[in-house]
Amino acid sequence: MSANIGPLDRMLRVIVGMALIGLALWDSTYVWGFIGIVPLVTALIRFCPIYRLLGICSLKKAQG
Repeated sequence: MSANIGPLDRMLRVIVGMALIGLALWDSTYVWGFIGIVPLVTALIRFCPIYRLLGICSLKKAQG
């Protein structure tokens, strides 16, 4: 499992994940909280299996 999530993508995943979990706490619809865990976990481990399947990598390639 090599990293395929860049810093901006990672930050957006954390924001979206926290927003979905907050929505679950506010609205008592716990499904949103479970969905919000996915972007948080992928941001934490810096790997997205969907990106791997689609051949996407949001990391910048090292120059040199």
